[in-house]
Amino acid sequence: MIAKECKRLAEVDFPIAVVSRSSVEENKVRHGHPKNLHLWWARRPLASCRAILLALLLPDPCDPSCPDEFKKRARNILPRVQGGGSGKDELELRKELLRFVGNFSLWDKSANPTYMEAARGLVQAAWDDDAPLVVDTFAGGGSIPLEALRLGCESYASDLNPVAALIDKVLLDIVPRTGDKIVKELREFAFKVRSNALRDLARYYPIAADGTPINYLWAHTIICDNCGAEIPLMKSFWLSKKAKRRIALRYIPIKLRSGGLDFDIFQPKKDSEVQGATVKRGKAVCLECNLAMSGERVQAILTQQLGGNDPIFDENGSRTGGARLLAVATVISGSGGRRYRLGSDADYKPVLAAILARKSLISAKNEDGLTVIPDERIHSEDTRNFWVAQYGVQTFGQLFTSRQAISLAYLSKEVRAIEDGRLRSLAALLLGRCADFWSSLSRWKAGAECPVQALARPVFPFVWDFAEANPWSESTGSLSSQVDRIEDALLPICALSLPPGQAEQADACRHPLNAAGGGVANILFTDPPYYDAIPYADLSDYFYVWHKRTIDATAKNQHQPNDLTPKDSEAVQNLRSLTSDGHPKDREFYEQRMSEAFSEGRKILKDDGVGCVVFAHKTTEGWEALLSGLISGRWIITASWPIATEMTSRLRAKDSASLGTSVHLICRPRPDSAPVGDWADILRELPERVGTWIEKLQSEGIRGADLVFACIGPAMQIYSQYRRVEDAEGREIPLGGDPAAPESYKRGFLAYVWETVGRLALEEVLGTAEARARNGAAGALEEDSRLTALFLWTLQTTETDSTAAEASDAEDETEEAEEAEDEEKPQKKKVGHTLIYDVARRFAQPLGIHLDKWEGRIIETEKGIVRLLPVVDRASQLFGEADAAAISRRIEADIQESRNYSFAFMQDVGAAPRIKTRGRGRKGATHAAATISEAPLPQPVTTLDRLHAAMLLQRGGQTNGLRAMLREETQRSPDFLRLANALSRLYPKDSEEKRLLDAMLLAVPRN
Repeated sequence: MIAKECKRLAEVDFPIAVVSRSSVEENKVRHGHPKNLHLWWARRPLASCRAILLALLLPDPCDPSCPDEFKKRARNILPRVQGGGSGKDELELRKELLRFVGNFSLWDKSANPTYMEAARGLVQAAWDDDAPLVVDTFAGGGSIPLEALRLGCESYASDLNPVAALIDKVLLDIVPRTGDKIVKELREFAFKVRSNALRDLARYYPIAADGTPINYLWAHTIICDNCGAEIPLMKSFWLSKKAKRRIALRYIPIKLRSGGLDFDIFQPKKDSEVQGATVKRGKAVCLECNLAMSGERVQAILTQQLGGNDPIFDENGSRTGGARLLAVATVISGSGGRRYRLGSDADYKPVLAAILARKSLISAKNEDGLTVIPDERIHSEDTRNFWVAQYGVQTFGQLFTSRQAISLAYLSKEVRAIEDGRLRSLAALLLGRCADFWSSLSRWKAGAECPVQALARPVFPFVWDFAEANPWSESTGSLSSQVDRIEDALLPICALSLPPGQAEQADACRHPLNAAGGGVANILFTDPPYYDAIPYADLSDYFYVWHKRTIDATAKNQHQPNDLTPKDSEAVQNLRSLTSDGHPKDREFYEQRMSEAFSEGRKILKDDGVGCVVFAHKTTEGWEALLSGLISGRWIITASWPIATEMTSRLRAKDSASLGTSVHLICRPRPDSAPVGDWADILRELPERVGTWIEKLQSEGIRGADLVFACIGPAMQIYSQYRRVEDAEGREIPLGGDPAAPESYKRGFLAYVWETVGRLALEEVLGTAEARARNGAAGALEEDSRLTALFLWTLQTTETDSTAAEASDAEDETEEAEEAEDEEKPQKKKVGHTLIYDVARRFAQPLGIHLDKWEGRIIETEKGIVRLLPVVDRASQLFGEADAAAISRRIEADIQESRNYSFAFMQDVGAAPRIKTRGRGRKGATHAAATISEAPLPQPVTTLDRLHAAMLLQRGGQTNGLRAMLREETQRSPDFLRLANALSRLYPKDSEEKRLLDAMLLAVPRN
């Protein structure tokens, strides 16, 4: 058994780069992955969970307390699986163990019998052939406890959310106990249901002479206020966008008296032939008269229709409005490929029948008193996450068309009738998967010619044109396809012959393991909610309203008296949500819940146990809230490892400080006897500790915001080891505080962490003088140069050496970005790199950089986001109404006359006047000087101003003026080229600024 004082491998080193690559590559795995069992948001990659857990379980061979027996057995095991030496000494053995940890993180090694045998052998060697207990109190989708079973450990998973608890119960307990038998039983069940449904529900999904309909493509509609034509609200007119199969809808104008618009199907030769979206940022444009209708008007019309997911019929059964059927995708038995036809009057008859049938079910209830179709109300106040509420959707049942609701109710009845509780639990997840596709929130993916999941993104979108899958066909989105996906997820797990684990619904702050006495876990490894990132409870209600209609009380919600998932106790920050006592779920609430959860986790753990907490949040506020919980929960952070888990190619990561990594904080329980720390000692040690860590992380490819937050771990090692930290006057130095306060006991420790990271970053990119600029160090560049450099340094992305995302992923990202345009009062995205204001301020302020001084000059702040202005946006500011050619001629003239040029509108000393602008780059300009307004700029001309002016000359092709200016600037001071080279290294490779800088530097005269 590992000695209590022995360090674990994860506390001394970790193969960050290798595991990061494995984790990112795993995101591309489409088949054979447990994530296909059921949707859960922000699942941790199995690769990172497996690697971290193995490193937590194994002792460090270099530690004097490491058992000799473990080292002996490890030297015997490792050569069998990865060749080479077994480690001549302890340091070499450590390296071999780390190499194995990295190799075992690879997807193709995860089920390799040789590697699994070696991993389990190492764990057994470390634990004297006993199976250590791994506990995850925020289990979510079950990645961590599943990997514990793979490594031969005992596993206990719990989650407050009943949907997560059901996923974990099936994945970790039921499937290991029953093997592939239960998967076969599920397929038999689904086959029986489909056979019966083809008979019982045939009138709703008739088979036509031209083939079996597999998908119906609909659009919400409104009537134009101007011309009375019907406007189909469509984001895309494409039906198929495959490389060799391009099919689209084309609208045909018809005289208004005959109905407005009609469509046909054609094969475009180029994209420009396909009509653009009729709705953008919530505003609709009429195809007939081109009138734009406001977002408020669109909302009002759709609200009257309660979302408008079904067509509206008159008393004669003729469609008069509501959803419009645009096209039907069909297949003919025995022939390959999909065919498309337009919707017809005959297609509306089964829809009308379903609408009438649904009305008869509105008051119908199951034997447990629940309505057949969910009538639970949607959280309409939270318009940030529930966009559908803005368009009249009030209940979860209204998210489904009548045919979809009837089909789900039919399947729900069949699942409820299953006698075997284990099979019924798995079938409930099948029902959840079906609800994710049989929904008006399901988009049509033209690149793959199939519908996509409704809630793949953590939000309830309003989908303008949606896909209605035929549930009883055999194509994507059908019942058969959902069984295929579940089978694909579970059969590889069945093949592993894992021991069963424990899984139950439980509150991390009131855990059942402590009710039995606590002190039982060897490892506490958990991934708690990331502050305000994902509203798990609100989202999972979508599935829970169906799950609870099928499974017994053991899987139903026992933690809240209302009819949805627990909200009061959920550990998230959500200002749009209140607890039952009216308390806002603010930062204080989140910190309190985290503190209680970590205190409870500490009780669960044995005295010699080790913990790991995964966290990823792009604000310092989120991090301070989590760390406050850890500190008050009495934990010591002993190491931290940032592991890349996200695709850096994703659109939302571009131009902003989106995190590509999740930081894994390795922790130990802090003993009650921990001493009081001296603030002076901590402050003295902080720069060296953080500086060493920055070097290590950069050598592993960690960059930007990922590196910033990964530095929290080593900094917290110093602080968290003490029960409290005091200054010379005995005043406590808190974790967080007011970063603007001059006194340490008011500022808080984390303010010094951000300052240290920022100072070291500036020292790296601009030189040592920049890090001391606040103290008036000689040779330091001006504030705007330091702010720009710090801004761009934070925006760097972590390197994973992974290939670019597949084309289909890129399409998904584009569609998601388009959907995001419809959020509350959206604005067109401006060009430029962005940071959250909180992050920018925390770095800038301690370094003597005043953001407000540069507002409107090099940055622009709006709604808590700071945008670094692109160079092109500064043209009018720098050149006024003169174009680049005029400025170029003026610079040449000034230099020829030995004048200290100032671009004819700026002064080298004192306040510089602001420039009037009538636009930039006007052709044919004849004047050589800019017109000067009376309003002064708040600051004199800086090195950054001159550099930007040179870049604009480069952009305008003004070779002579640029060369003259470069000669002058290189003679004036080395700062110009120092800044240019630094920013060239920092700007993203594909940015316009990078291109201009590199081209400009080629024109610099050589001595």
